[in-house]
Order: sequence, then structure tokens, then C-alpha cells
Amino acid sequence: MEEYMLPCMHKKLFGVECMGCGTQRALYLLLQGDIVGAFKMYPALFTTLLLFIFIFLHFIDKKRKYHKIIIFLAIVNAIIMVFAYIYKRL
Repeated sequence: MEEYMLPCMHKKLFGVECMGCGTQRALYLLLQGDIVGAFKMYPALFTTLLLFIFIFLHFIDKKRKYHKIIIFLAIVNAIIMVFAYIYKRL
């Protein structure tokens, strides 16, 4: 399946993984049911999925306010991405 995945342009151009490297493989592992493997591959996957769900709800359900949840999830997601990136680089 990895032969069909998009390559990381940041890694190809600069030779260093970006903060999003591993997202496709983690999503593939999650779809196969390997939750632990998906988390190890890309720890921010679950907060990213939650963020996308609430962004989708924001566009569908205009009656409710999702701004605070979206901002909170974006901040949490960014923090997890940075710490996971630093941990990978060590």
C-alpha cells in the first residue's frame, strides 16, 4: 500500500522529515484496526481527526458554535505535533 501513498515533498527537497510525516501510514494502520501502531506512527492522528470532524460540523451545523472547540483542538494538535517531532529527532 505504501507504493500508492504520496511522498513527503519536504523530505524530498530538504532531506528531513516534516511534522506531518507518518500521517498517511498512521491513517492506514488505523483503518486496519491497529490503534497502537497508528499512535506510534503519528501521535497527533487522533486530535487531527477530531479537528477535521469539528471543522466539518462547523460547516454543516450553523446553529451551534464550534469555534472554541476548533481552536482548542488546533492548539492541542500543534503541541502534540511539535513534541512528537522533537521526540522523533532525538
